[in-house]
Amino acid sequence: MYTSVLDVHSYIAYAALGLLLIAILNSFAGLAAKRPFLKKDRQIALIALTFTHIQFLLGIVLLFVTPKLDAAKALGMGGLMKNAELRQLIVEHPVINLIAVVLITIGWSKHKRTAEDASKFKKIGWLYLIGLILLLSRIPWNQWIG
Repeated sequence: MYTSVLDVHSYIAYAALGLLLIAILNSFAGLAAKRPFLKKDRQIALIALTFTHIQFLLGIVLLFVTPKLDAAKALGMGGLMKNAELRQLIVEHPVINLIAVVLITIGWSKHKRTAEDASKFKKIGWLYLIGLILLLSRIPWNQWIG
């Protein structure tokens, strides 16, 4: 089960990151062009949000089925925090990604409460961008690419 969930988590990551980038670029392009916030803009942002949430849920499942969790439990909290690889996978990656998903969700929620088109684009653009940067900062690149 672990390898199946890990594979799906890795493939969905490409989609989630790509869709976030598209939503960000679309928001800043709409803001720069001073155009109205259209249904397609909403759909792009919603699809990016949905994939981000799916990715996060898969990550939570993965966190609980990973064999590395047993190693982390054996080390205890002090030992876990001294082990850079395990700390990143068990602590940093999930916590920072939770913060990123919360920011992305706030961007989505705040745009719905705003009437002004430029403000909608700004809220989605900036909060999705901060979320994307946080996500990229905690990807375990050595495991994902290698």
